[in-house]
Amino acid sequence: MSQDNANLEARLAEQEAFEPPESFVEQANVSDPGIYEEFEENWPECWERAADLLSWDEEYDSVLEDDNAPFYEWFTDGKLNASYNCLDRHVEEGRGDSVAIEWEGELGETRTFTYDELLDEVEDFAATLRDLGVEEDDVVTLYMPMVPELPIAMLACARIGAPHSVVFAGFSADALATRMNSADSEYLVTCDGYYRRGDALDHISKTNEGLEGVEHEVSDVVVVDRLGDDLEHDLAENQHDYDELVAEHEGSTVEPVSRDAEDMLFLMYTSGTTGEPKGVKHTTGGYLAYTAWTSHAVLDIEADDTYWCSADIGWITGHSYIVYGPLALGTTSVMYEGTPDYPEKDRLWEIVEKNGVDIFYTAPTAIRAFMKWGSEYTENHDLSSLRLLGTVGEPINPRAWKWYYKHIGNEECPIVDTWWQTETGGMMITTLPGVNTMKPGSAGPPLPGIDARVVDAEGEEVDAGQAGYVTVDNPWPGMLRTLYNNDERFIEEYWQEYSDEEADEWVYFPEDGAKIDDDGYITILGRVDDVINVSGHRLGTMEIESAVVGVEGIAEAAVVGGDHEVKGEAVYVYAIPEDGYEGNEELEERAVEAVLDSIGPIAKPEEVVFTHELPKTRSGKIMRRLLEDIASGNELGNTSTLRNPEVVDDIADQVATD
Repeated sequence: MSQDNANLEARLAEQEAFEPPESFVEQANVSDPGIYEEFEENWPECWERAADLLSWDEEYDSVLEDDNAPFYEWFTDGKLNASYNCLDRHVEEGRGDSVAIEWEGELGETRTFTYDELLDEVEDFAATLRDLGVEEDDVVTLYMPMVPELPIAMLACARIGAPHSVVFAGFSADALATRMNSADSEYLVTCDGYYRRGDALDHISKTNEGLEGVEHEVSDVVVVDRLGDDLEHDLAENQHDYDELVAEHEGSTVEPVSRDAEDMLFLMYTSGTTGEPKGVKHTTGGYLAYTAWTSHAVLDIEADDTYWCSADIGWITGHSYIVYGPLALGTTSVMYEGTPDYPEKDRLWEIVEKNGVDIFYTAPTAIRAFMKWGSEYTENHDLSSLRLLGTVGEPINPRAWKWYYKHIGNEECPIVDTWWQTETGGMMITTLPGVNTMKPGSAGPPLPGIDARVVDAEGEEVDAGQAGYVTVDNPWPGMLRTLYNNDERFIEEYWQEYSDEEADEWVYFPEDGAKIDDDGYITILGRVDDVINVSGHRLGTMEIESAVVGVEGIAEAAVVGGDHEVKGEAVYVYAIPEDGYEGNEELEERAVEAVLDSIGPIAKPEEVVFTHELPKTRSGKIMRRLLEDIASGNELGNTSTLRNPEVVDDIADQVATD
């Protein structure tokens, strides 16, 4: 490392706050700090600003109806169509030749859709769905990877008023069956397969296995042919080739159905504490307005931008910030089918350079991987087109934040560290990049109009520097309306903990721990069940992980609790060394010292286990349950949902040997 670079690293390491560049503030969609006071004084009418980003068939009568809280209604009696807002209106405004979706395939193929072309594709498939018998309010399940036909199908469903339920392609056959059963969905759009690291994966066999578990009759299944000659398969009697069906309806005109603002746009199933997936219901008006507004205010998206969110559309991030938010604003949204390290570890930066990406939104998991691989993979590409970076999905530790800021943003791009959930529909806690100072590791203040607080177990706000629980005291437009066919569980899971039902005072509880500083910046500490109880002290795993990953030489870490004869539970750390570093005694000592310095002796790890990889699900989440089993010496649970099941035995063998 040169002396200049060493000085820079030292300065970044010491710096605790970063201001957005003046050049960014000058062009930002939102740059007036007074927006916070304006939203507070004019709540809930402040949310008209979000509604004004959309085109309405019929104007709404009131912004918010709260007579039946917590079943809030937004933009009541307003009518609109999400597909029209994402497509037709841009074409009508003369922007039909602008690129809507730029798709990059795993094998290097590309497909480009202008707004004109995407509208044609959506109308053709909307006509196809209608011809199959899909009617307004029928739930259509989409079990597809990151291919263009997925957003086409979503927008086609929205066009005819049929809610969609996207099931992540990496989920199992049982997961597909469970979700189709829960939604009573009679229609499925899927594909024959897709590519991962150059290999063709058979998806249709998994689909067929899942269909065997559906308890009602499935009317029709539409199958996209992604693999061509790489996979030969026969279609069942009720299964149809996507291209053949669409060809029969080429050139169709399908008028968008005018939907009530409170009509369901989609279902998104998410994990619950009971193990039974929850069908989160999002509606047309509030959700679309909120995703458009947060895309505009937080991601700073303009119509002439090229924007890339690297999430999968199978998750809420892809719904809100690949499809609905960006397309509602008329921008170019990049989609990528593959993985960050195939065929080389610079694949993402190649895509950024090639497409001149302006805004890049990714997960801390990916950033930690980039750190581990080294900055040489970014240095060979021109990333000067970037003006804004974002993170999503989990808390990001300060060291990873600063690496991202330096090596991807060249210290010129603000970073928005966004906290939100499937249930919230869009971002809730984050900085406005044209307004706020950034603090690495802290998501930031609640967005304007969002009354998020950090409270103790009794619901009292904690002092600055203290840990507690996130609550939201006012509703917001993007919020879930209920759990599908389960209003009772909706109240129990999200409202019961801190609400006073008799006083009709409702408080939303997302079950995340956090702490707040003197400036009102909130640092998310992780799920409240992601805690270790050491000698009666509750320790957040995310906070310990952040301390460990802050050590030079450690790329990624997972912290779990394991059984301990004296303490009840003890802290166990599983860590991946960075390239060029050995997982030796010296690195272990530095990791332990970092935890002691950051949290105190109560959090001292019982053991630090170095490994080349951590067990992760196909969506990239660390399977901490299995690490807990290893730490406690329990029989290992099911590893079938992992993308790397072999690593569990490797870690277990290493621990047994130690």
